[in-house]
Amino acid sequence: MKKIPLNVFEATPPESSIDAEYLEDSHQRRVNDLRLSVTDRCNFRCVYCMDPDVKYLPKLSLLSLDEYTRLVSIATSLGVDKLRITGGEPTLYPHLDALISRVGKLALRDIALTTNGSRITEDCCARWKDMGLNRVTMSLDTLRSNRQEQITRSFTPLDTVIQAIEIAKDAGLNPVKVNTVVMRGVNDDEILDFAAFAIKHEVQMRLIEFMAIDASRNWSMQKVVPASEILQTLEGTFTVERNSDSPSSTSMNYTLDRGRGQIGIIASVTQSFCHGCNRLRILADGTVRPCLFSDDEWSIRPLLRGGASDGSIRRFLIDAVRAKSAGHSMGEKTFKRTDKTMSTIGG
Repeated sequence: MKKIPLNVFEATPPESSIDAEYLEDSHQRRVNDLRLSVTDRCNFRCVYCMDPDVKYLPKLSLLSLDEYTRLVSIATSLGVDKLRITGGEPTLYPHLDALISRVGKLALRDIALTTNGSRITEDCCARWKDMGLNRVTMSLDTLRSNRQEQITRSFTPLDTVIQAIEIAKDAGLNPVKVNTVVMRGVNDDEILDFAAFAIKHEVQMRLIEFMAIDASRNWSMQKVVPASEILQTLEGTFTVERNSDSPSSTSMNYTLDRGRGQIGIIASVTQSFCHGCNRLRILADGTVRPCLFSDDEWSIRPLLRGGASDGSIRRFLIDAVRAKSAGHSMGEKTFKRTDKTMSTIGG
């Protein structure tokens, strides 16, 4: 694959001769799921996501509301029908309402928002639902108040996030999914508690293997709690039944106690789902990134601000997706970790 120049903003994806009507990579995977980050800012500093001394991107380098909307519109013309709005923390984006309203009018069958839940209110959920938002995913990495501050490095009470989950449910932003990064020696003793929470609150808990995109750069396989161990722990207490998952599902989904709760296990490290990956990421500054774990990326911002036609932008997206890697090798000796952290890339 063509080596990416150090200055990504002078780079373009490798040119392909494909004139497609939809996004498909060179491994015959259709890409229909766009993850759009609208800010790199966050009011949390989660240990697996963001450096506490992070330096944010200059505001002028971030895309405008019109630029985000244009990109999503062009992506839908190429077959994208799922959109996830991410950050950083997207509720800090000052034009979030306007963005949801605009994309809600596009040909998207699913619009979701990933949030830490700290700024969720009944009013905003009701507005977003009316504008076309379908569902939300929250982050909750502990059910113990004394650990909440340690993991998020913030002073947001645990009850605030739990209340946000209930508010989103009551607003009809369902199914509400709750993401939990399981870390050895940090919160792996709460696996059964997370399952009980899923049953009590009627949400899908998604237990995620600790991935090599942490801000501390201290990731190692010893800190990963593998999916097999998570499942074994659950089976020791609950009746666990495997669901039928779509080929592009990021999680292996299970029903607990004959329908009382739902658990998804995301095994990015030990059982990668790269073979069915249908996702494309666009970062808040216009960087197009086909793979979460690969540093192959190119900036579409010069085209957006240089008067490029929609056709040129379509061509850029087609070429970027064609260059999508077959998969990552996290957990293997050949793996080269990405230079960016999750807060910059987006969930």
